[in-house]
Amino acid sequence: MAVLEISDLVVKWDARTGERVPVRRAEVVSRLRAAGNRRAARIVQRMPVTGEFLDPVAVDRLLVRVHTELQRLNEELHMAQRFAELLVPLLTVLRASGNRLRVVDIGCGLGFLVRSLAASGVLGEDVELVGVDFNHALTAEATRLAEDERLPCTFVSADAFALTEDATVYLSSGVLHHFAADELPGFFRAQDRAGTLAFIHYDIAATRLAPLGAWLFHRARMREPLGRHDGVASARRAHDDAVLSSAADAAAGMDAFLFEPFIHTNPFCAAMRPVIGLRSALVGDFRRALGRRARRLVAC
Repeated sequence: MAVLEISDLVVKWDARTGERVPVRRAEVVSRLRAAGNRRAARIVQRMPVTGEFLDPVAVDRLLVRVHTELQRLNEELHMAQRFAELLVPLLTVLRASGNRLRVVDIGCGLGFLVRSLAASGVLGEDVELVGVDFNHALTAEATRLAEDERLPCTFVSADAFALTEDATVYLSSGVLHHFAADELPGFFRAQDRAGTLAFIHYDIAATRLAPLGAWLFHRARMREPLGRHDGVASARRAHDDAVLSSAADAAAGMDAFLFEPFIHTNPFCAAMRPVIGLRSALVGDFRRALGRRARRLVAC
């Protein structure tokens, strides 16, 4: 049966207008039950409604709480440092070529990654940092936090590939598993754009025991039942190396790599691992900028 995440079902957006679409609670509960997930169905059944539709204000408050807990997990997993490990040498190469440096985080949530990179200043003052998410409540909270912290970054509620300006580098963290395997090539193909030179997408490595590791980790660190459920579902939905490699090849103008592929990760826990794409002309310089860490790049 399909593995479903509650957070994917309780909010809907019109792909054309970006407007929110009402969600019937009964339909979500029925879909979860049909997938054999009665626990998730019970979680949704307890969520407030306005008439027959899930209360959007209550849903947004819940998702902000869940993403706040996810931010703490990202801190424990050192996700900002992991991205910086790759972004610093990559942007050094791009900077030397005189390229404008615009970094866009797809599905940014509360903007932990963007805000962390902005706060550290590790990428340099010439780098424009933008977080994009369909959920208006999450980007509004990300904007508030950035303003409180006086950080040089921007958050937008939109389709990341429909912005007025392309990213020089696209990023994401924990987004790839939200796509079905047959949808992933389209996601990567969309980044093969005139102004885009690279992408870095971190997601859960599909190890055999990743769901168990996710269960232990989320049980210990998250209070919200929705967050605990979706954390394990994310690990169960993670794509293996073959699927990711094939999908990344759809960005025909990029050379794609796995960084620390499965054979180098711990199979007994949920580990984060990136897929990297680069314009062919940049690969050699990027390898040199990585130094010894370039050995961890494996071509897709």
